[in-house]
Amino acid sequence: MLTESDNAPTTHSAPGVPARKRWAVLGVVLAADVLDLVDATITNVAAPSIAQDLGGGPALIQWLGASYALALGVLLVLGGRLGDKYGRRRLFLVGLTGFTLASLACGLAPTPGTLVAARLAQGAFGALVIPQGFGILGATWPREQIGKAFSLFGPVMGLSAVGGPVLAGFLIDADLGGLGWRPMFLINLVLGGAALLAAVRLLPKDGGDPTTSIDGLGSALLGATMLGLLSGLIEGSANGWTALPVLLLVAGLAAFALFCRRQSTARNPLIQPSLLHNRGFTSGLVLGVVFFAAVSGLLYVISLFLQQGLALSPSDTALGLLPLSAGIVVASIACHGLIGRFGRALVLAGLLITLTGTGWLLAQTAATGTGTSTWALVPPLLVIGLGMGTCFGTVYDVTIGDIAPAEAGSASGSLSAVQQLANAIGAATVTTVFFKTADGGRGHAMTVSLVVVAGVTLLCCPLVRLLPRKAPDARHH
Repeated sequence: MLTESDNAPTTHSAPGVPARKRWAVLGVVLAADVLDLVDATITNVAAPSIAQDLGGGPALIQWLGASYALALGVLLVLGGRLGDKYGRRRLFLVGLTGFTLASLACGLAPTPGTLVAARLAQGAFGALVIPQGFGILGATWPREQIGKAFSLFGPVMGLSAVGGPVLAGFLIDADLGGLGWRPMFLINLVLGGAALLAAVRLLPKDGGDPTTSIDGLGSALLGATMLGLLSGLIEGSANGWTALPVLLLVAGLAAFALFCRRQSTARNPLIQPSLLHNRGFTSGLVLGVVFFAAVSGLLYVISLFLQQGLALSPSDTALGLLPLSAGIVVASIACHGLIGRFGRALVLAGLLITLTGTGWLLAQTAATGTGTSTWALVPPLLVIGLGMGTCFGTVYDVTIGDIAPAEAGSASGSLSAVQQLANAIGAATVTTVFFKTADGGRGHAMTVSLVVVAGVTLLCCPLVRLLPRKAPDARHH
């Protein structure tokens, strides 16, 4: 994932930077993004094994994915602003160092609480690293050649999305040194350490802009909102709807009200109020939140169904998810060349394809339950992946189709952050449905979860008519 900060560089002169160094800098930025994406996806497969080892039950399974996405989403825009203020190189190095140390803490975590805290730290430091990518590349690549650099992100990120769960599955089954799931975090000491050494040597120095305004209070209120809502949802689903989860939900809603108030009064808010007055942008924002929450939760419950329902090992589960991952990658790359021609029609196509695959999988699990074979799941999972990839590659490109060029940086950063928050919401919400209905068996829980995801996806379809017709590039050409 590459996220543009609000004050993206306006020039790409990169005087005197040799071609070999430019490619090396690109490699460092890509390596950081790969680490982020791999660690965002590995718990899709690893969560049941971790919960079995540490205890913590369903609540830990829900928090493992939600905590990382929560911290990343809340701090992503703030991380971009900090890079503008203090220098992108400095924030990149601080973030990568912290991410590597947080990975060590994950690998050594003795309890569920310490592991969730370490995952939060991973996401927080990742939010310092990721937004610096555009600025760093803009300082080293000439404008006329930077397209070559950006063209590599799609394939590399696609392979990472596939490779993360597969790597996690095989490392868990390999049980290196009797450490079980822990090497999938500890391997970041090698990967992150190598990337850090290369970054120290290669990244260009920049002083930043001390006059950049940072809305720390807005970020704190957004964090309190998400933490309250997710804590209440997970606590209520795990231990019953007592006074505590209700109070947490109320606190989250109160923090959200204060956040909205802050966005209308802050000098440099996290989300520009003018963006929310744009119908196309707001519709795309809502559609993205709802859809990404639904499908991120779906990925989690499919993995749970494969491991707890079909009794597959982590590595077999990772292989079972390959058709879905392959569909995402293929469709995302294909849509890059089609979005200029078809615009929002591609978004609707992606929703309908996802709905078709979800319905197919629903029919399969409703008929056979936990007696289904992994081979029977391949076609519907592939179709779901194709639908998800079509939406991933188009929703936010179309959403910014009608915004002013001056708002592009703020819109891009806001949408990327919202996508991560949607991932956190989905990981908590859809797994809550799965666990609350698991008393009827894993097959029943999967069926109910698929009904929910299908219903939510269907509700997204009418919003497509409110989106801009075309993405920005198509509009200008």
